[in-house]
Amino acid sequence: MTFTLPRDGSSLPVSHFFLAGLDPLDQVRISPILQRLEAGGALLPDAQIHRLEVIGILHSYGEVLDAYSRNLIFIADHQFLELFPAFKYFNGEITLGKWLRYLWHDRINYEFAEYCMKAMLWHGGGGLDRYLDTPEFVQRAKAAIRAKIRFNPFLQGLGILFPDFALEQVRMLAMYSGLGQFWRVMSDIFLSLSKRSETEPHLTIPEVVAHIQQGLVAAADKPIAYAPCIWGRRYEIIPLSAGLTFLPDTAIPYVEAVFFRSFPFMGTVSYNAQAGQIPQEQADFAYGALYADPLPVGSAGIPPTLLMQDMMRHLPPYLREHYRRQPRGDDDLRVKICLSFQKAMFCVTTAALRALAPFPLETQDPQQQMANREFLTPWLQRLAGSRLLSMQEVFGM
Repeated sequence: MTFTLPRDGSSLPVSHFFLAGLDPLDQVRISPILQRLEAGGALLPDAQIHRLEVIGILHSYGEVLDAYSRNLIFIADHQFLELFPAFKYFNGEITLGKWLRYLWHDRINYEFAEYCMKAMLWHGGGGLDRYLDTPEFVQRAKAAIRAKIRFNPFLQGLGILFPDFALEQVRMLAMYSGLGQFWRVMSDIFLSLSKRSETEPHLTIPEVVAHIQQGLVAAADKPIAYAPCIWGRRYEIIPLSAGLTFLPDTAIPYVEAVFFRSFPFMGTVSYNAQAGQIPQEQADFAYGALYADPLPVGSAGIPPTLLMQDMMRHLPPYLREHYRRQPRGDDDLRVKICLSFQKAMFCVTTAALRALAPFPLETQDPQQQMANREFLTPWLQRLAGSRLLSMQEVFGM
């Protein structure tokens, strides 16, 4: 793809932006989005209803991510090579009352956190994924495995029969920890936004995006490490010397694996190869949060419904009242939450794009505009098939 620079040195008109392979109607609908991005806006239009829903749902999501993060890190650190971790969702606090609440399903659905972890592990990408295939990781992981199984003849025998079984489990535990550390940062960003909105009640969508972007940039170089304690000794499986950091090694792979690709929802498409309902290439998967149909997501058996259920428990009162005033009230609450969540994730995606763009998107320099548009082109091309275009109508679903 090439762009032609204007000879008079003026900024590039949006008409110079072209997405090869897109339907002409989508071309027309996406051009204003690019124009808005270059004017300092977001993928999501700035409207009062969007502001209310995005800030409110990010408050709820921040609370949920706090719980998810703590549990993933607990599992990685304290359930190391436990073959039957029956109490892994208890975070080390096992009481009769908590057990009864769990039996009644009065709890956070930590299964969804593991669903996202498996998406990252399967799709890969980023420095964390690459490190898990290095000889250094294998050496360090095997040292931790030997320490863990030295008093366990069953695990020793399992290791003889299946030499790579424990190693693959450690890879998974490392991803538990990496995702937990990523969500720890994101939870703090979202909760601080909610706190800020209490004193600045008229935050705009661009200001929300700027808040998230500042948090991403501030945490960009935060180190990602993993060192579980085994029999009283720490084993550095991912040491600081590996040089893994928050933004390139967890945040970007998360966006790719969870926002864009994810997995087809079982029961909605056939996994039979002959049916051809699932792309043959992982890179063609488009089942992530930005693409999901809110109606199936609100249905039992669809994994993200667990997330909607968790966020429903933490909705701020003003957002719940907003939903109740809409048609159907609480009857389709999970669907409404999903729509608000997608709006918020387009704001997060905007923040990530702004943080990764080679130059500020508002630049008027033609050379810099050209570089930015070449950066944005593949992203917008992928987003054309997402829920992005439907979100451009302020009251549309």
